Amino acid sequence: MLTKYKLVIFDWDGTVMDSVGRIVSSLDAAARLTGGLPILSADELKQMIGLSLDKGYEFLYPEAMLDKRDAWKAHYAQQFRVDNQTPTALYPGVRETLVRLKDDDFLLAVATGKSRVGLDRAMSETNIEDFFVETRTADQTASKPDPLMIHSLLEALDIRPEEAVMVGDTSHDMMLAKNAGIDAIAITWGVHDADTLQAFTPVAVVSDIESLLSI
Repeated sequence: MLTKYKLVIFDWDGTVMDSVGRIVSSLDAAARLTGGLPILSADELKQMIGLSLDKGYEFLYPEAMLDKRDAWKAHYAQQFRVDNQTPTALYPGVRETLVRLKDDDFLLAVATGKSRVGLDRAMSETNIEDFFVETRTADQTASKPDPLMIHSLLEALDIRPEEAVMVGDTSHDMMLAKNAGIDAIAITWGVHDADTLQAFTPVAVVSDIESLLSI
């Protein structure tokens, strides 16, 4: 089935990189440092992963004053980039799978809720930027599930919607694909479980990244 596609678009956090722990603990610290925000559980905080920080703030704190948002974003950035030492790394098998997909002549891209600065840093640190022909971030297009980042990738690469598939771990990724009119493959090693993702009717649900090669 994968051979029907020309372009495979990956989410980043929770799909390519095991960064969920650092994101969640950084979100918790940011709320406490900002003050005046509800203290949410780890599971509640996880639900915003995939969104931009602006959208994430509205998602997590719908009744909070917007004048706290900039301080919260600054605290989060400081925590994630500097203060928080929770390890992040590529998930097992990611690099090997990217090699195989590229060798099989798939075009690879990234569509993420990270900022451009954040994605560039993560790609440089993991040394996998050369696998991807194009990447789009929330701050250069629009936050998921707005389809703009997918439409931008398709236009840049001259790919039709039916020739592209989104690989992601959250409902935000599944909705992004649906809104953009492309197929989605759900993965279960990130934020949302198989039952949650299955509700969005992805073309496949996989529990390890190497399974992409055998679809």
